[in-house]
Amino acid sequence: MSIGIWQVVLILMIVLILFGAGKLPKVMGDVAKGVKSFKAGMKDDDDDDKASITAERSAEAPKAGVKDETAKS
Repeated sequence: MSIGIWQVVLILMIVLILFGAGKLPKVMGDVAKGVKSFKAGMKDDDDDDKASITAERSAEAPKAGVKDETAKS
């Protein structure tokens, strides 16, 4: 189910009635800050996940100078 043009117009009219034309730019600015903060938080979580995966892989990697006993000669 998708949102049509009339649903968007109705939502915008309700927002305009609730907040008024004077407060609307401030409200939209606050919404934009919230979205930006959310995206930054998601990016930080992704970076943390990648760092933990890299740490796990490096811990599992064989150490230099240690022979791999499972390798066939």
